[in-house]
Amino acid sequence: MIPNFSDHSANERTYLAWVRTAISLMAFGFLLERFDIFLLFTTRAAERVAEGLHTRASQWLGLGLLLVGALMIVGATMRFYRNRRAIEASEPTMYGDSWVARAMAILLVLMAIFLTVYVARQIAALS
Repeated sequence: MIPNFSDHSANERTYLAWVRTAISLMAFGFLLERFDIFLLFTTRAAERVAEGLHTRASQWLGLGLLLVGALMIVGATMRFYRNRRAIEASEPTMYGDSWVARAMAILLVLMAIFLTVYVARQIAALS
């Protein structure tokens, strides 16, 4: 039997959850990066030309989400190995929150706010 097996398996499940979340974030970033194709098709199909559509922002935000997803996988891997060493260590260690996780959370909230405003403006321009 592996010592502390339940702790190791919980660590691995947490790591895999982070990886799944990062892959989803990257897929959303790719979809958002391609959102400009939808906007161009919609404006060409419309009876009138919509003013004020900006497709560059969706490309940059999509690329940003792809980058954040990749960094999330790197951070999750580093956290997995740090927790693995802590589980295997004989002396107790303090569990601490990392500034990287906080910075990534703040970045995602800012991206969500920007995306909400961006999509609302695009919908208003199409109406």
